[in-house]
Amino acid sequence: MNEVLLRSLTPGVLTVLVRRGADFAAAEDAVQDALVEALRVWEAAPPRDAKGWLITVAWRKFLDATRADTARRRREDRVEEEPAPGPAPAGDDTLQLYFLCAHPSLTPASAVALTLRAVGGLTTRQIAAAYLVPEATMAQRISRAKRTVSGVRFDRPGDVATVLRVLYLVFNEGYSGDVDLAAEAIRLTRQVAAAVDHPEVAGLLALMLLHHARRAARTASDGSLVPLAEQDRGRWDTASIAEGVGILQAALARDRLGEFQAQAAIAALHADAPAAEETDWVQIVEWYDELARLTDSPVVRLNRAVAVGEADGPRAGLAALAALDASLPRHTAVAAYLHERDGDLVTAARLYAEAAHRAPNLAERDHLTRRAARLNARRGH
Repeated sequence: MNEVLLRSLTPGVLTVLVRRGADFAAAEDAVQDALVEALRVWEAAPPRDAKGWLITVAWRKFLDATRADTARRRREDRVEEEPAPGPAPAGDDTLQLYFLCAHPSLTPASAVALTLRAVGGLTTRQIAAAYLVPEATMAQRISRAKRTVSGVRFDRPGDVATVLRVLYLVFNEGYSGDVDLAAEAIRLTRQVAAAVDHPEVAGLLALMLLHHARRAARTASDGSLVPLAEQDRGRWDTASIAEGVGILQAALARDRLGEFQAQAAIAALHADAPAAEETDWVQIVEWYDELARLTDSPVVRLNRAVAVGEADGPRAGLAALAALDASLPRHTAVAAYLHERDGDLVTAARLYAEAAHRAPNLAERDHLTRRAARLNARRGH
Protein backbone atom coordinates (compact mmCIF):
# COMPACT_ATOMS: atom_id res chain seq x y z
CA MET A 1 0.00 0.00 0.00
CA ASN A 2 1.37 3.41 -1.06
CA GLU A 3 0.75 5.65 1.95
CA VAL A 4 2.16 8.65 0.06
CA LEU A 5 -0.59 8.18 -2.56
CA LEU A 6 -3.28 8.04 0.10
CA ARG A 7 -1.95 11.18 1.79
CA SER A 8 -1.87 13.03 -1.53
CA LEU A 9 -5.49 12.12 -2.25
CA THR A 10 -6.85 13.00 1.19
CA PRO A 11 -7.28 16.79 0.75
CA GLY A 12 -9.19 16.42 -2.52
CA VAL A 13 -11.54 13.80 -1.06
CA LEU A 14 -12.17 15.92 2.02
CA THR A 15 -12.88 18.96 -0.14
CA VAL A 16 -15.51 17.06 -2.14
CA LEU A 17 -17.36 15.97 1.00
CA VAL A 18 -17.36 19.45 2.51
CA ARG A 19 -18.53 21.01 -0.73
CA ARG A 20 -21.39 18.49 -0.80
CA GLY A 21 -22.56 19.71 2.58
CA ALA A 22 -20.77 17.62 5.19
CA ASP A 23 -19.49 19.64 8.13
CA PHE A 24 -15.74 19.58 8.45
CA ALA A 25 -15.43 17.40 11.54
CA ALA A 26 -17.78 14.70 10.21
CA ALA A 27 -16.20 14.81 6.76
CA GLU A 28 -12.69 14.41 8.17
CA ASP A 29 -13.81 11.41 10.23
CA ALA A 30 -15.45 9.83 7.18
CA VAL A 31 -12.32 10.31 5.06
CA GLN A 32 -10.16 8.69 7.73
CA ASP A 33 -12.57 5.73 7.85
CA ALA A 34 -12.31 5.44 4.06
CA LEU A 35 -8.51 5.44 4.28
CA VAL A 36 -8.64 2.60 6.80
CA GLU A 37 -10.91 0.70 4.43
CA ALA A 38 -8.50 1.34 1.56
CA LEU A 39 -5.60 -0.06 3.57
CA ARG A 40 -7.69 -3.18 4.18
CA VAL A 41 -8.89 -3.94 0.65
CA TRP A 42 -6.67 -2.24 -1.90
CA GLU A 43 -3.75 -4.63 -1.65
CA ALA A 44 -5.94 -7.48 -2.88
CA ALA A 45 -8.08 -5.44 -5.26
CA PRO A 46 -6.68 -1.99 -6.13
CA PRO A 47 -9.25 0.29 -7.82
CA ARG A 48 -8.74 1.82 -11.23
CA ASP A 49 -9.71 5.25 -9.95
CA ALA A 50 -8.27 5.58 -6.44
CA LYS A 51 -9.67 9.03 -5.77
CA GLY A 52 -13.14 8.18 -7.06
CA TRP A 53 -13.17 5.06 -4.87
CA LEU A 54 -12.21 7.09 -1.80
CA ILE A 55 -14.87 9.73 -2.50
CA THR A 56 -17.59 7.09 -2.85
CA VAL A 57 -16.60 5.17 0.26
CA ALA A 58 -16.05 8.30 2.34
CA TRP A 59 -19.45 9.67 1.33
CA ARG A 60 -21.09 6.41 2.34
CA LYS A 61 -19.22 6.47 5.66
CA PHE A 62 -20.46 9.99 6.23
CA LEU A 63 -24.06 9.01 5.43
CA ASP A 64 -23.86 6.00 7.73
CA ALA A 65 -22.64 8.19 10.57
CA THR A 66 -25.31 10.78 9.82
CA ARG A 67 -28.13 8.23 9.91
CA ALA A 68 -26.88 6.92 13.24
CA ASP A 69 -27.09 10.39 14.76
CA THR A 70 -30.70 11.17 15.55
CA ALA A 71 -29.92 14.88 15.77
CA ARG A 72 -28.90 14.85 12.13
CA ARG A 73 -31.70 12.78 10.57
CA ARG A 74 -32.54 15.64 8.26
CA ARG A 75 -29.36 14.97 6.29
CA GLU A 76 -30.60 11.61 5.05
CA ASP A 77 -32.02 13.23 1.91
CA ARG A 78 -28.42 13.60 0.74
CA VAL A 79 -28.43 9.92 -0.18
CA GLU A 80 -29.54 10.90 -3.66
CA GLU A 81 -26.49 13.12 -4.01
CA GLU A 82 -24.05 10.21 -3.77
CA PRO A 83 -21.49 10.66 -6.54
CA ALA A 84 -21.96 8.40 -9.52
CA PRO A 85 -19.30 5.79 -10.30
CA GLY A 86 -16.59 6.88 -12.70
CA PRO A 87 -13.41 8.96 -12.74
CA ALA A 88 -13.30 11.73 -10.16
CA PRO A 89 -12.64 15.30 -11.31
CA ALA A 90 -8.91 15.93 -11.48
CA GLY A 91 -9.17 19.61 -10.61
CA ASP A 92 -10.76 19.52 -7.16
CA ASP A 93 -9.58 22.63 -5.40
CA THR A 94 -8.02 21.66 -2.07
CA LEU A 95 -6.57 25.11 -1.42
CA GLN A 96 -9.65 26.02 0.62
CA LEU A 97 -8.60 23.40 3.15
CA TYR A 98 -5.45 25.38 3.82
CA PHE A 99 -7.52 28.50 4.43
CA LEU A 100 -9.90 26.58 6.67
CA CYS A 101 -7.09 25.07 8.74
CA ALA A 102 -5.48 28.50 9.08
CA HIS A 103 -8.71 30.09 10.31
CA PRO A 104 -8.08 33.14 12.53
CA SER A 105 -10.24 31.68 15.32
CA LEU A 106 -7.67 28.91 15.86
CA THR A 107 -4.52 29.23 17.93
CA PRO A 108 -1.28 28.80 15.95
CA ALA A 109 -0.66 25.40 17.58
CA SER A 110 -4.16 24.19 16.71
CA ALA A 111 -3.90 25.50 13.16
CA VAL A 112 -0.63 23.64 12.63
CA ALA A 113 -2.02 20.41 14.08
CA LEU A 114 -5.18 20.62 11.98
CA THR A 115 -3.19 21.35 8.82
CA LEU A 116 -1.00 18.31 9.39
CA ARG A 117 -4.06 16.14 10.06
CA ALA A 118 -6.47 17.31 7.36
CA VAL A 119 -4.14 18.46 4.59
CA GLY A 120 -0.97 16.53 5.36
CA GLY A 121 -2.80 13.29 6.07
CA LEU A 122 -0.68 12.51 9.15
CA THR A 123 -2.18 10.42 11.93
CA THR A 124 -2.86 11.86 15.36
CA ARG A 125 -0.15 9.57 16.73
CA GLN A 126 2.41 10.93 14.26
CA ILE A 127 1.56 14.55 15.05
CA ALA A 128 1.68 13.88 18.79
CA ALA A 129 5.10 12.25 18.42
CA ALA A 130 6.37 15.23 16.43
CA TYR A 131 5.22 17.61 19.17
CA LEU A 132 6.39 15.29 21.96
CA VAL A 133 2.97 15.31 23.65
CA PRO A 134 0.65 12.39 24.57
CA GLU A 135 -1.58 11.17 21.75
CA ALA A 136 -4.70 11.87 23.83
CA THR A 137 -3.63 15.49 24.28
CA MET A 138 -3.13 15.94 20.55
CA ALA A 139 -6.43 14.20 19.79
CA GLN A 140 -8.26 16.69 22.02
CA ARG A 141 -6.46 19.62 20.38
CA ILE A 142 -7.38 18.44 16.89
CA SER A 143 -10.95 17.64 17.91
CA ARG A 144 -11.44 21.14 19.33
CA ALA A 145 -9.98 22.67 16.18
CA LYS A 146 -12.32 20.65 13.96
CA ARG A 147 -15.34 21.74 16.00
CA THR A 148 -14.21 25.36 15.75
CA VAL A 149 -14.08 25.37 11.95
CA SER A 150 -17.04 23.07 11.29
CA GLY A 151 -19.41 25.98 10.75
CA VAL A 152 -17.08 27.90 8.43
CA ARG A 153 -18.29 28.12 4.85
CA PHE A 154 -15.99 27.31 1.96
CA ASP A 155 -17.11 30.27 -0.16
CA ARG A 156 -15.30 32.83 1.95
CA PRO A 157 -12.02 34.24 0.61
CA GLY A 158 -8.96 32.93 2.38
CA ASP A 159 -5.97 34.84 3.69
CA VAL A 160 -2.81 33.66 1.93
CA ALA A 161 -0.60 35.37 4.53
CA THR A 162 -2.20 33.33 7.33
CA VAL A 163 -1.75 30.08 5.41
CA LEU A 164 1.91 30.89 4.83
CA ARG A 165 2.40 31.70 8.49
CA VAL A 166 0.99 28.31 9.49
CA LEU A 167 3.22 26.51 6.99
CA TYR A 168 6.21 28.47 8.31
CA LEU A 169 5.36 27.29 11.83
CA VAL A 170 5.17 23.70 10.59
CA PHE A 171 8.60 24.05 8.99
CA ASN A 172 10.15 25.51 12.12
CA GLU A 173 9.01 22.52 14.16
CA GLY A 174 11.72 20.63 12.28
CA TYR A 175 12.18 16.95 13.01
CA SER A 176 10.94 14.92 15.96
CA GLY A 177 9.94 11.28 16.26
CA ASP A 178 9.06 9.55 12.99
CA VAL A 179 7.70 12.63 11.21
CA ASP A 180 9.96 15.06 9.38
CA LEU A 181 7.90 18.22 9.72
CA ALA A 182 10.37 20.33 7.74
CA ALA A 183 10.05 18.03 4.73
CA GLU A 184 6.29 17.89 5.25
CA ALA A 185 6.09 21.69 5.26
CA ILE A 186 8.02 21.83 1.98
CA ARG A 187 5.64 19.30 0.43
CA LEU A 188 2.59 21.29 1.54
CA THR A 189 4.09 24.61 0.44
CA ARG A 190 4.76 23.15 -3.01
CA GLN A 191 1.03 22.40 -3.23
CA VAL A 192 0.13 25.98 -2.36
CA ALA A 193 2.74 27.33 -4.79
CA ALA A 194 1.19 25.24 -7.57
CA ALA A 195 -2.24 26.73 -6.85
CA VAL A 196 -1.43 30.34 -5.89
CA ASP A 197 0.57 32.66 -8.13
CA HIS A 198 1.99 34.93 -5.43
CA PRO A 199 5.63 35.98 -4.95
CA GLU A 200 5.45 35.48 -1.17
CA VAL A 201 4.37 31.86 -1.64
CA ALA A 202 7.41 31.39 -3.84
CA GLY A 203 9.51 33.26 -1.29
CA LEU A 204 8.47 30.91 1.49
CA LEU A 205 9.18 27.84 -0.63
CA ALA A 206 12.62 29.23 -1.52
CA LEU A 207 13.34 30.00 2.14
CA MET A 208 12.41 26.46 3.20
CA LEU A 209 14.55 24.86 0.49
CA LEU A 210 17.58 27.02 1.31
CA HIS A 211 17.38 26.32 5.04
CA HIS A 212 16.64 22.63 4.56
CA ALA A 213 19.67 22.34 2.26
CA ARG A 214 21.94 22.87 5.29
CA ARG A 215 20.26 20.27 7.46
CA ALA A 216 22.84 17.49 7.15
CA ALA A 217 25.60 19.83 8.36
CA ARG A 218 23.72 21.31 11.33
CA THR A 219 24.59 18.59 13.83
CA ALA A 220 27.77 16.67 14.64
CA SER A 221 27.96 12.89 14.98
CA ASP A 222 27.29 13.21 18.72
CA GLY A 223 24.11 15.22 18.07
CA SER A 224 25.56 18.58 19.13
CA LEU A 225 24.71 21.74 17.18
CA VAL A 226 27.18 23.03 14.61
CA PRO A 227 27.02 26.84 14.10
CA LEU A 228 26.63 28.07 10.52
CA ALA A 229 30.19 29.40 10.36
CA GLU A 230 31.59 26.01 11.36
CA GLN A 231 29.45 23.80 9.12
CA ASP A 232 30.96 21.58 6.45
CA ARG A 233 29.56 23.28 3.35
CA GLY A 234 30.40 20.23 1.29
CA ARG A 235 27.47 18.52 3.04
CA TRP A 236 24.97 21.16 1.93
CA ASP A 237 22.41 20.01 -0.64
CA THR A 238 23.44 21.93 -3.76
CA ALA A 239 20.37 20.81 -5.75
CA SER A 240 18.02 22.29 -3.14
CA ILE A 241 20.10 25.46 -3.03
CA ALA A 242 19.95 25.83 -6.80
CA GLU A 243 16.20 25.27 -6.82
CA GLY A 244 15.65 27.71 -3.97
CA VAL A 245 17.77 30.43 -5.58
CA GLY A 246 15.98 29.98 -8.90
CA ILE A 247 12.54 30.27 -7.28
CA LEU A 248 13.67 33.31 -5.28
CA GLN A 249 15.09 35.13 -8.31
CA ALA A 250 11.82 34.68 -10.20
CA ALA A 251 9.87 36.00 -7.22
CA LEU A 252 12.12 39.04 -6.68
CA ALA A 253 11.85 39.90 -10.38
CA ARG A 254 8.15 40.63 -9.83
CA ASP A 255 9.10 43.59 -7.58
CA ARG A 256 6.54 42.77 -4.86
CA LEU A 257 8.90 42.25 -1.95
CA GLY A 258 7.62 40.52 1.18
CA GLU A 259 9.17 39.23 4.36
CA PHE A 260 9.64 35.63 3.18
CA GLN A 261 11.42 36.80 0.03
CA ALA A 262 13.71 38.98 2.17
CA GLN A 263 14.46 36.08 4.53
CA ALA A 264 15.15 33.83 1.55
CA ALA A 265 17.53 36.45 0.09
CA ILE A 266 19.54 36.36 3.33
CA ALA A 267 19.60 32.55 3.26
CA ALA A 268 20.72 32.65 -0.38
CA LEU A 269 23.65 34.93 0.46
CA HIS A 270 24.79 32.46 3.12
CA ALA A 271 24.41 29.60 0.64
CA ASP A 272 26.36 31.48 -2.02
CA ALA A 273 29.48 31.91 0.14
CA PRO A 274 32.08 29.18 -0.51
CA ALA A 275 33.38 29.72 3.05
CA ALA A 276 32.08 31.55 6.10
CA GLU A 277 34.72 34.27 5.84
CA GLU A 278 33.57 35.03 2.27
CA THR A 279 29.99 35.79 3.31
CA ASP A 280 28.71 39.12 1.96
CA TRP A 281 27.69 40.53 5.35
CA VAL A 282 27.26 44.07 4.03
CA GLN A 283 24.53 42.92 1.67
CA ILE A 284 23.00 40.77 4.42
CA VAL A 285 22.71 43.85 6.65
CA GLU A 286 20.94 45.64 3.78
CA TRP A 287 18.45 42.79 3.51
CA TYR A 288 17.90 42.86 7.27
CA ASP A 289 17.14 46.57 6.92
CA GLU A 290 14.49 45.69 4.32
CA LEU A 291 13.12 42.92 6.54
CA ALA A 292 12.94 45.23 9.56
CA ARG A 293 11.06 47.77 7.45
CA LEU A 294 8.57 45.09 6.38
CA THR A 295 8.01 43.47 9.77
CA ASP A 296 9.18 45.89 12.49
CA SER A 297 10.14 42.72 14.35
CA PRO A 298 12.52 42.91 17.35
CA VAL A 299 13.74 39.40 16.50
CA VAL A 300 14.74 40.63 13.04
CA ARG A 301 16.61 43.53 14.66
CA LEU A 302 18.36 41.06 16.96
CA ASN A 303 19.57 39.05 13.97
CA ARG A 304 20.54 42.28 12.25
CA ALA A 305 22.81 43.12 15.22
CA VAL A 306 24.73 39.89 14.55
CA ALA A 307 25.07 40.80 10.87
CA VAL A 308 26.24 44.32 11.76
CA GLY A 309 28.82 42.76 14.08
CA GLU A 310 30.14 40.70 11.18
CA ALA A 311 30.05 43.53 8.63
CA ASP A 312 31.32 46.45 10.74
CA GLY A 313 32.96 44.78 13.72
CA PRO A 314 31.70 43.43 17.06
CA ARG A 315 31.50 46.81 18.76
CA ALA A 316 29.15 48.06 16.08
CA GLY A 317 27.10 44.93 16.63
CA LEU A 318 27.01 45.54 20.39
CA ALA A 319 25.88 49.12 19.77
CA ALA A 320 23.01 47.84 17.63
CA LEU A 321 22.19 45.27 20.30
CA ALA A 322 22.10 47.91 23.04
CA ALA A 323 19.06 49.49 21.41
CA LEU A 324 17.02 46.29 21.86
CA ASP A 325 15.10 44.87 24.81
CA ALA A 326 17.42 42.59 26.80
CA SER A 327 14.51 40.24 27.54
CA LEU A 328 14.28 39.17 23.91
CA PRO A 329 14.82 35.42 23.36
CA ARG A 330 18.49 34.72 22.55
CA HIS A 331 19.50 38.32 23.31
CA THR A 332 22.00 37.09 25.90
CA ALA A 333 23.44 34.51 23.50
CA VAL A 334 23.96 37.19 20.84
CA ALA A 335 25.63 39.46 23.39
CA ALA A 336 27.92 36.61 24.41
CA TYR A 337 28.94 35.97 20.80
CA LEU A 338 29.68 39.62 20.09
CA HIS A 339 31.71 40.00 23.30
CA GLU A 340 33.68 36.88 22.32
CA ARG A 341 34.36 38.40 18.90
CA ASP A 342 35.53 41.57 20.67
CA GLY A 343 37.99 39.60 22.79
CA ASP A 344 36.19 40.01 26.12
CA LEU A 345 36.28 36.34 27.07
CA VAL A 346 35.28 36.84 30.72
CA THR A 347 32.04 38.62 29.84
CA ALA A 348 31.37 36.25 26.95
CA ALA A 349 31.75 33.13 29.13
CA ARG A 350 29.43 34.57 31.77
CA LEU A 351 26.81 35.49 29.19
CA TYR A 352 27.02 32.09 27.47
CA ALA A 353 26.33 30.43 30.82
CA GLU A 354 23.36 32.74 31.44
CA ALA A 355 22.02 32.07 27.94
CA ALA A 356 22.31 28.32 28.49
CA HIS A 357 19.94 28.56 31.46
CA ARG A 358 17.38 30.32 29.25
CA ALA A 359 17.78 28.09 26.19
CA PRO A 360 14.48 26.85 24.70
CA ASN A 361 15.71 23.30 24.07
CA LEU A 362 18.33 20.82 25.25
CA ALA A 363 20.47 20.96 22.11
CA GLU A 364 20.84 24.73 22.30
CA ARG A 365 21.51 24.61 26.04
CA ASP A 366 24.30 22.08 25.56
CA HIS A 367 25.79 24.15 22.74
CA LEU A 368 25.89 27.32 24.84
CA THR A 369 27.25 25.45 27.86
CA ARG A 370 30.09 24.07 25.71
CA ARG A 371 30.96 27.54 24.45
CA ALA A 372 31.11 28.89 28.00
CA ALA A 373 33.32 25.97 29.09
CA ARG A 374 35.61 26.43 26.09
CA LEU A 375 36.16 30.11 26.89
CA ASN A 376 36.76 29.37 30.57
CA ALA A 377 39.32 26.75 29.58
CA ARG A 378 41.09 29.27 27.30
CA ARG A 379 41.28 31.76 30.16
CA GLY A 380 42.79 29.11 32.42
CA HIS A 381 45.78 28.50 30.16
